Amino acid sequence: MRVLVVGGAGYIGAHICKALSERGDTPVVLDNLSRGHRHAVKWGPLIEADVRDVDAVENVLTRYQIDAVMHFAANIEVGEGERDPLTFWDNNVGGVIALLQAMKRAGVKPLVFSSTCAVYGEPDTLPISESEPRTPVNVYGRTKHVVELMLEDVSRLGELHYAALRYFNAAGASPDGEIGEEHDPETHLVPNALKAAAGLGGPMHLFGDDYATPDGSCIRDFIHVMDLALAHLKALDRLMSGAPSFACNLGTGSGISVKEILNAVERVTGMAVPHTISPRRPGDAEQLISDTRLARELLEFQPHLSTADTIISHAWAFHAPRWRHGDADTLPGPA
Repeated sequence: MRVLVVGGAGYIGAHICKALSERGDTPVVLDNLSRGHRHAVKWGPLIEADVRDVDAVENVLTRYQIDAVMHFAANIEVGEGERDPLTFWDNNVGGVIALLQAMKRAGVKPLVFSSTCAVYGEPDTLPISESEPRTPVNVYGRTKHVVELMLEDVSRLGELHYAALRYFNAAGASPDGEIGEEHDPETHLVPNALKAAAGLGGPMHLFGDDYATPDGSCIRDFIHVMDLALAHLKALDRLMSGAPSFACNLGTGSGISVKEILNAVERVTGMAVPHTISPRRPGDAEQLISDTRLARELLEFQPHLSTADTIISHAWAFHAPRWRHGDADTLPGPA
């Protein structure tokens, strides 16, 4: 298949492209490179354009005879969304509106959409199933929720065939160290913990150690980015087989605390993670753990790489050689 990967120069999009290529599909990346990286586009052409440019997207869809679309082009940093909501709404919602217009013009219907567990807000029950009310508590979650509602509306007219995949905490890097997580600024736990352990940038902030959890820190459902990529391939195949549109969680069904991640970093690297205890961040739920039954049923999906040590080992194998550049003796290799 020829698959248009919107936002394919970003963290998750690049791993999807790698997975598509490895099984023989052709990923065509459309990215404005505002957050993505040109060097992460390795497995197909890069069209440098903005998803909000309907004519440009339509041109790519027709010129490359695209069979299906995967969408990852979104602003994701929660704090940024609270500070600048218009930018989030413009990109996260306006971008999808433009994409759907272009797909309609070009006659392309299958869409795999990158959604988030943030659509649930603060859940009433754990693990979180797809029947949990969608009551997002931040701008990021609200933009994704609105897009899901829009997909439901458009698909009812027969103009769209979609899968909305609600990620929990994506982490890690490709096992061969070829690509990994490169946000600027970096706000995610695993790369920040590794940077702190490597002595880069000072101690890491641990937000809250007084939660009602075994070690006092938040618990999250961490899924390896290559497990996530596999689930996307399975979702795409389900759509292409003619199955109905659907939404489902992508996680592991088990939780790992922030302090357990720090312990895993020490096991893998041999270096402790310097950190300071900061107050809880507003809106941080105590625990977010996915109910994975629907993904198992619809996609026959089971994560294989999503243990704390594997996630940390693969992330470290990606980051350490880059951080060693010019300072080769300061960082040990993976344990």
